[in-house]
Amino acid sequence: MADKSRAEYYRKRRETIGQFSVSVSREKLEALAKKLDAENKTKTKWLNEKIDEELSK
Repeated sequence: MADKSRAEYYRKRRETIGQFSVSVSREKLEALAKKLDAENKTKTKWLNEKIDEELSK
């Protein structure tokens, strides 16, 4: 990818995608990762489902 098109790609991505980051204990994170692996879900998919669930209340 050319530098200019790459810069443009990330510029447009930042307009539509936000970042959400928190610190949690390593044990909780590992337990969540195992559960999500068993359910064949990504952390992003799982978090989006939880956010939608909260917003629909």
